Amino acid sequence: MGVQRCKLPVQDLEIGMFVADLDRPWYETPFPIQGFHIRDQQELDQLIRHCRHVHVDVAEKRQDVAAESVAGPERQGSAGGKVLKLPAVKVRNPHHYEITRPLRKEVRDVQQVLDSVEKALDRVSETLSGGRSQVAVEAVTSVARTMAESVTRNPDALLWLSRVQSRDDYTWRHSLNISIWALLLGRQLGLDPDVLHKLSLGALLSQIGKARLPEGMLVFESDLSDEQWRTYCRYPETGARIAAESGLPRVVVNVIRYHRERHNGTGFPQKVTGEQIPLLAKLVGLVDYYESLIEPRDRRNQLTPAQAVSRLFDCRNSQFQEDLVEQFIQAVGVYPTGTIVELATSEVGVVVSHTPKRRLWPSVMVLTDAEKRPLKQGHVVDLARQNEETADASARIVDCKPVGYGGIDPSQYEVTGAAARSRSRWRLRGLFS
Repeated sequence: MGVQRCKLPVQDLEIGMFVADLDRPWYETPFPIQGFHIRDQQELDQLIRHCRHVHVDVAEKRQDVAAESVAGPERQGSAGGKVLKLPAVKVRNPHHYEITRPLRKEVRDVQQVLDSVEKALDRVSETLSGGRSQVAVEAVTSVARTMAESVTRNPDALLWLSRVQSRDDYTWRHSLNISIWALLLGRQLGLDPDVLHKLSLGALLSQIGKARLPEGMLVFESDLSDEQWRTYCRYPETGARIAAESGLPRVVVNVIRYHRERHNGTGFPQKVTGEQIPLLAKLVGLVDYYESLIEPRDRRNQLTPAQAVSRLFDCRNSQFQEDLVEQFIQAVGVYPTGTIVELATSEVGVVVSHTPKRRLWPSVMVLTDAEKRPLKQGHVVDLARQNEETADASARIVDCKPVGYGGIDPSQYEVTGAAARSRSRWRLRGLFS
C-alpha cells in the first residue's frame, strides 16, 4: 500500500483523514496522541482552532475508521462500531497527588511489593487449585493497599519494575500489570486513596474466574471455537462469585464481574452499556485491553506502546468512554515508563519517567550506543529539558519498540545508571503455567 504525506490547510480537512503532524508542538494542543484519524466534526473544529495547516497521510486505499476501531487482541466478532457518547466522568472532591518521593528511592523499596504480590497470588492459586470456592484474600488485600500507596507517592516506580523484570506465568503477570495501569489511571482521575485500594484489588483478582475454565482454554481468544467462546465468556461471573463468597467488598466484586463489558454493549458476559458499567470496572476494562495489546499471550500480535495508544484512541466512544481513554493517555504518556525507544541519535534506551505536558519528550535511560552495542552503564537523558534549553533536534524519539526488542534487558541497570544486581525470576507457575 503506497502512502504519501501532504500538507493541507485545516479548512480542507475531512472526517476520516489521518493527521500525521501539526504545524505546532503536539503538547500545546488538546490532542493526546501524535497521529490520529479525524473521527467527527468536533475534532475538525479543534484542528481549525489550533492550527493553520497539518500534514496528512494519504494512502491508495485505507481501511474504514470504524473497522479499525474494533480491531485488537479480542475475539473478532465480539465488538462492533456502535458509538455511544456520555458526559465526562467527574470525581467529587478529586485528590491532587504530588510526587512525594524520588524515583530512585521508591524503586529501591518497591521490589519488596512485587515479592509480596507473588506470595499473595501464589496463595490464591493454591486455594483455587484445591477446588475450594472461597479464597483467603487478606494477603492480596494488604498488598493491593501497599501498591496503591506506592503509586500515590511516585507513579513511575512500581510500573518501572513491573515492566522491566522477567516473570513467569502469563495470567498472573497480566493481573499485576493491569492493576498498576489501573492505579495510574485512578491517580490521574484523583480517586480517593481508599478507592484506589479497591481498584487495585479488583484488578489483581479480575482473572480468578479463569481458574474454573476447562484445561487448554487459556489461549489467544480468537483461537477459541464458538462453543469454547461461550464458556470462556462466563469467567467474569465465575470470578465475581468466588470473590463474593470470599467476603470481598461489593465494589471489588463488581470490578471482576464487569471488567470485560464494553462501552457500546459489545463486551461480555451481560453486554451492558455506558452508565450500566461501574466506573472502576470501566477503568480495569480499558487497561486490561491496553495490556493485552502490548503484552499479548501470542507475541505475534504484539503492538508497541505507541501503536497501542493509537488503537485505544480509535476506540473512543465505541469500546471505551472517550474521556477515560484520554485521561489514561495523559496518565501514562505515549511512551510509558519501561518502554524501549530509539532516539534520533540511533541510540536505544528505556523510558524511566515522563511529564504529562511533554508527552513526546520523556526521560530516557540510554542503554546502547549508536551501533546498538550495549553500554556497561546506562545514563539518563531528559528529552524535555534538552528541547526546552537547547532546541536540540537530536533529542527526540524516532521509534517505539516492542517489549523484549533486541534482547535488551533494562533490569540489568538501576535507574541511577549503575549496573543492577541480578533479579530473580518470578516462580508463579501453578494453575496457569
